[in-house]
Amino acid sequence: MNLPGSGILKGMAVTAVNFIGSFFDRAHAKRLITEQYPEERPTLVETSRSFPFLVFDGDPEKGIRCTACKICEKECPPQCISIVKAKDANGKPILRPQIFDIDISVCMGCQICVEVCPFESIRMDNIYEVSAYDRFGTLVLHKDQLLKSNEYYRQIHPTDAAETDARIEAARVKKAAAAKAAAEKAAAAKAAKEAEAKAAATTTQPEQPAQ
Repeated sequence: MNLPGSGILKGMAVTAVNFIGSFFDRAHAKRLITEQYPEERPTLVETSRSFPFLVFDGDPEKGIRCTACKICEKECPPQCISIVKAKDANGKPILRPQIFDIDISVCMGCQICVEVCPFESIRMDNIYEVSAYDRFGTLVLHKDQLLKSNEYYRQIHPTDAAETDARIEAARVKKAAAAKAAAEKAAAAKAAKEAEAKAAATTTQPEQPAQ
């Protein structure tokens, strides 16, 4: 049978043990002492995420993975992504975004854009110091601000980055093998066609008149 107020006494006992232990036990001290932010930065776990960014390989313009397919823009629940496809000198659309904006004041970090992207081009960052007074001037990130290298991605999410790199390499090898097989098939078909034409020309050659 619990006496009236026994829960309060138990809670105070736990508080007292932790308070006194924090002066003598380093384990208690590490658990109880307030982190001195911003002088001390927290160590983020690998699975932490905040807002999306665009991944590029090598050169930021030539190596950008995004093809401006706009799937992420369509699937984004709060509709915080805006994309405009780039065009060449003749006005023909090319597979690269001219404009890629994300309003992180609206973004809810759901990661749906990452899940639906077929080109492994958008990933979640772990930045958290993004507060500002100017919402539209600071919290709307443009393409040049969103572009970050694959090396950066490997630093913040090494496990996921390694899996992504493996998928990309497997797809590249598969595509190269398919292209090689197609080229060999085309070469064989061309050789067969040339041999057939040569054989037909030989059988239809007119006989020389007798002297």
